[in-house]
Amino acid sequence: MVSRPKQKMTNKDLFETLKYQEGGNHYSKMKVQPAYFINENKLPFAEGNAIKYICRHPYKGKEEDIKKAIHYLKMILDRDYS
Repeated sequence: MVSRPKQKMTNKDLFETLKYQEGGNHYSKMKVQPAYFINENKLPFAEGNAIKYICRHPYKGKEEDIKKAIHYLKMILDRDYS
């Protein structure tokens, strides 16, 4: 297997990937998709997931998504402020 060098994803690439969504359409209903916001701001994993779950809770996971967001926020507290 030949390994190819990783190429940095450009804004054009990101916009192309945001034109479709696996497993639903809840993010496409938003004016600014969480993936775009998270990538543009270079947010770490836990922060990105918290934002994702907060944004999608009305459309998909409801109360469970809020609990997931809280879980990631607690991770941030433990990681950065323990």
